[in-house]
Amino acid sequence: MTSRFLPLTLALAAAGACAALPARAEDDRFTVRLGAMSVDASGELSAGTTFRGDPYRFSQDFDFGSEETVPRIEGLFRFSERNRLLFNYFGYDKKRRATLSENVSFGDTTLPAGSFAEAKAKFELASLVYDYAVVETQTVSWGLQIGVEYAKLEGKLRAASGPDSYRTSSSEDGYAPVVGTRLTVAPNDRWRFVVQGQYLDADWGDFGDYEGDLSRANALVEYRFTPAVGAFVGYDWFKIDARRSGRDGVLGLDQRFKGPMAGVTFSF
Repeated sequence: MTSRFLPLTLALAAAGACAALPARAEDDRFTVRLGAMSVDASGELSAGTTFRGDPYRFSQDFDFGSEETVPRIEGLFRFSERNRLLFNYFGYDKKRRATLSENVSFGDTTLPAGSFAEAKAKFELASLVYDYAVVETQTVSWGLQIGVEYAKLEGKLRAASGPDSYRTSSSEDGYAPVVGTRLTVAPNDRWRFVVQGQYLDADWGDFGDYEGDLSRANALVEYRFTPAVGAFVGYDWFKIDARRSGRDGVLGLDQRFKGPMAGVTFSF
């Protein structure tokens, strides 16, 4: 081989070596994941008040029956090597009847065991967070997140036995700072594994009379058919512990959402 071909040979070898390297864990500028989640919801609705100096409290566990399929949207904008903006949305709305396991009294009203109670839970969550990659390599990206989250909580409770009934409801929405973390592993061009966790405290934001916190964690496995199109499956989990104190008493919602998710990915 003559010396005049040596630079060309070295350049081709370097290009081939670079092509053999796996893509970065998050090498796409824009990524959108559209899918659905099969939600298994369970929790406890409670209400309490004071009547003529005596405390009264109602508490009932609800599993909300069959699973509910709800939309799930997630987006990512990577505007530099270590900096990203992430967006996601989740919504749930369902009601459920249950039978009271014991007598419940509210003032002059007593609902005997065997009466029905109907609960409704509505929850919407949308967040926009800034993600900074503390670790960014060819196959692993680990980021810390801070941003803002919008949440809407609504709980309704109705119990009745003949002419006697009890009703209470509460609804609140607001914004609060949220913190989180993300780990992405991409062993090759086709596969991605993503794990995330986030936490919000209602005292950090504007949620009126509500107190409590919200925790979330999810994991997904994604396969890319092409650099621009893929599919994913995973699992998502939420826990809401919210309480609202008012003139008439306290309404509490301890709610958990969990279930598998699946969808398609578009990147460009």
